Formats: sequence, structure tokens, C-alpha cells
Amino acid sequence: MGGRARPAARTAARIVDDAVRVGRFFRISFQRTLRIPDDGRTYPLPPGFGRFPVRRVRDFAARLPVAWRRRGGVFIAMYQREALWLAFEGVGWHPVAVQIGAGGVNAVSGGSWPEKLSEAPQNYLVCPDQPWLDGINTRRRIVRQFVAMPLGGGATVEEQLTGRASRGGIQVRVFDAKPGRFSSTPPRGRSVPDGLPFAHPANAATMGLGAGGRMRQALYPDPYGVRTWNRAAAGTLEVHILNAAQFSLLTGEEMPPTPISAKTYTDLGLPWFELYDDALGAVQGSRRLARVRSTRELDARAGKATPEDRVTIAPERVRGIRPGRAR
Repeated sequence: MGGRARPAARTAARIVDDAVRVGRFFRISFQRTLRIPDDGRTYPLPPGFGRFPVRRVRDFAARLPVAWRRRGGVFIAMYQREALWLAFEGVGWHPVAVQIGAGGVNAVSGGSWPEKLSEAPQNYLVCPDQPWLDGINTRRRIVRQFVAMPLGGGATVEEQLTGRASRGGIQVRVFDAKPGRFSSTPPRGRSVPDGLPFAHPANAATMGLGAGGRMRQALYPDPYGVRTWNRAAAGTLEVHILNAAQFSLLTGEEMPPTPISAKTYTDLGLPWFELYDDALGAVQGSRRLARVRSTRELDARAGKATPEDRVTIAPERVRGIRPGRAR
């Protein structure tokens, strides 16, 4: 059930409070977070420190490449080697299927982009069941953290698995359910804001996503089955990543400072997070994504690695949360 997908459909999206709504039933934001140590250990989930600012390509068209102006999209800015996680929001009465790409590589399955929905292996997530994604799916219940790296330096997931540095950024494809599977109108007292027309995704970016340290995170199996989703009705969003200096020059806005280190955060006694979600199951990790070397491993091969600060997390500092609760 894999293979190449049809070209992405035109969809509706709008930015509200630095979250991007794609279609009627899904929105995504990009959370600033700690960069966890890449020291061979597996860490709990780090906190979120607020959303990265999101801007439309079309609002800065005069100062952007022609390809970006023609194809549209949004952009965020990150410091080199800064980490992020993706926060998903949906409505329980109308779930959607979502695929995430890291520079044109499926972050769940490691497959090519775009890729048809597949259940063996599952190459998508179901929202709102899946509240977030922190990295590429390398083992069952283990991801390697998303870390921003310059495109063209060989460290991104895209370059390691495809040998190309042609796309970068983050890709999002949203699949609605087939007609009649779920309600299309909200229960009384709830509403879903209308979207705005949004252009076809762009094909270039200055930064891509590399792999950082390991953390515990389960990607949940689809409880509805792949036949629930209307695979011809995908909406697509392209998210370009600029470096901090480019963002400030382009927008005239100052970038927020990069978050404190994981060691400083832990030394202050602040909490880490563990989801109580064993009953929900987890999809298998991708063997292809498991081959991706982390940024530290690449530094070590080049003789540029520096010692990692040792981070010791006391068990009482790990806060257990249940699915659906904020982090």
C-alpha cells in the first residue's frame, strides 16, 4: 500500500498565534525546547518553551527566492543545532491522518516523499490521538530529536538517506477521513475557524533537520485503520527553516534567545515528562531512519566532537502525564 502519492491537493491554512491551521480539523505549531544530550542514554521528554514565530512566504515575497514566491509556504527560524518538537492539535470528533517529512524523508517510516498512506509499516500519525512528534522514529518507543542543521553540510536526515541537499525544512500532509466516517460539524458549543487559501509547497530551504539525542516517545498505531482515510484528499504545507540571522534581516524582528542547556535546566530542579501511554501501543521504528547518524556522531568522525555535559535526572523530577494533557 506504499508507493508514490498523487500531487498534493490545494488546501486551506491560516496562521493564528504562531500555529498553522491546515484544513478544518488540524493545526500544527513548532515548539522551542531543550536540546537533550547525545550521550548514548535515552531521556524523558523535554519541556516546551513556547512557539517559534511563523511567517508566510507571501508576506515577504519581494525578498525571497523566486521558487518560494511561486510555490508559497511558511517559514520559521532556528539557531544552528537548536532543537524543536512538533505540537499537533485536532478535534476528537473528527480525527485526521498526518504525515511529517524531514527534508523529503518520512519521519515515521523513513520512506520517500510524498508517499501513499501505508499500514505496513504505518507511515503516518493520527491526530488528535498523537499530540506531538519530537524526532525521527528510529526504534519502537524511541525517537532521535529534531535538530536544525545547515543544508549542504551532510548532516541532515535528507542528505544522509538520499544523498541530496535539495529540499530541507519540514513537510506536512493532512488526510481527511472518507465521507460519513466522522461528523463534519462540531458538537453544540464548539467551533472550528475557517481557513484561508494556501499555495502549493515550496521546494527549497536554507536549513534542514538532523538527528540529536535519544528520547522515549511512542508513535501510536492507527486505531481506525488505513481504509478510514481519503488518500486522494491530502492537503500539504511546506515549512522552510531559516537561520536566526537571516530571519532578523528578512523580517526586522529579533530572534528570541536560544533555550538554556539541558544541564542548567536540570540543575535548577525543573521537570521532565513521561507519558503514561503503554496501553496505546507503539509502531515499530524505521530501520532506514535508524541508520541516520546523529550530529554528534558526525562531529566525532570529523574530529570535532566536544564533551557532553553530564545530565542526571532524579526520578522525582520526571513528571508523569496522561495523553491529552499539556507538556
